[in-house]
Amino acid sequence: MSETKIWGIHGGATGDADPLFLQQNVVAIGWAEMGDPGKLKADREAFKAAVIAAYPGIKPGAIPNYAGQVFRFVHEMKIGDLVVYPSKRDRHVHIARVQGEYRYDPTVSREYPNQRSVKWLVDLPRTNFSQGALYEIGSAMSFFQVKSYAEEFRAAAEGKASPPPVTQDESVAAVAADIEENTRDFVLKRLAQEFKGHPMADFVAHLLGTMGYRTCVSPEGPDGGIDIIAHKDELGFEPPIIKVQVKSTEGSIGDPVVSALYGKVTTNEFGLLITLGSFTHQATTFGKSKSNLRLVDGNELVNLVLEHYEQFDSRYKGLLPLRKAYIPEAVNEE
Repeated sequence: MSETKIWGIHGGATGDADPLFLQQNVVAIGWAEMGDPGKLKADREAFKAAVIAAYPGIKPGAIPNYAGQVFRFVHEMKIGDLVVYPSKRDRHVHIARVQGEYRYDPTVSREYPNQRSVKWLVDLPRTNFSQGALYEIGSAMSFFQVKSYAEEFRAAAEGKASPPPVTQDESVAAVAADIEENTRDFVLKRLAQEFKGHPMADFVAHLLGTMGYRTCVSPEGPDGGIDIIAHKDELGFEPPIIKVQVKSTEGSIGDPVVSALYGKVTTNEFGLLITLGSFTHQATTFGKSKSNLRLVDGNELVNLVLEHYEQFDSRYKGLLPLRKAYIPEAVNEE
């Protein structure tokens, strides 16, 4: 017999489904506009078609996301499975066992008509779980399978919860690293999507401006391999003069491109090549051999963006929306 699955579920952005879940002993999801998905053919393509019909203006990327969540709730969740519900109302983690088959019942809740009966087993403060477990059930999705920390929640359902002390919780560092990695991925993705071609040169010029440089961006079109001239003084007479080439490609930049830029840099000037992608080994070796040449790949560009983001103007903050947040840091006890 296969082991029961563990699912995570949310009760709305503000926890509005909390009374339905805890007082009526059900777990439920929305997507009410789809009607009764139990009547659909039991395959994901049928569910995707139903999502498109119910939400005509939906973004393409959201279609498999919505369809997948509803499909799993209707067809993959089974009686006997465990459900983890982190309540926004009481800030506790509630764990239940599924007792009923899927049902569509808008008379109980018009907002959450897709339901399953459950029996609540335990109700524990969030402090009873590791940081990694809490992070996993904080998924952006409404309904999802818990995998990485399934055993921790299974033990909690059996009354065996024993969270490690914060100073020994190895998942703290993993959570922090995951958040940082997601942020970096988001920045690179937005840059690649919003600043293709010449707009990328404008963005880099703005970034250099936050670092104290004055810039002149070449007009759109053939630029002779130089996208930006950067300098510290108002007139651009005083060294250092920096010739900047910007590549909005996410691929790998080779030695010919780097060498071509360096060929346009005189003795008293500096060359700077910035790309969203990376550099080949040969290009990196060439760059390191020249004291007045600097190569900035996508990873380092993100570092600069995060370091100087507070100085961005409203336009670029709007195109690259970020907010300051505190994340946990691993604590070592000697």
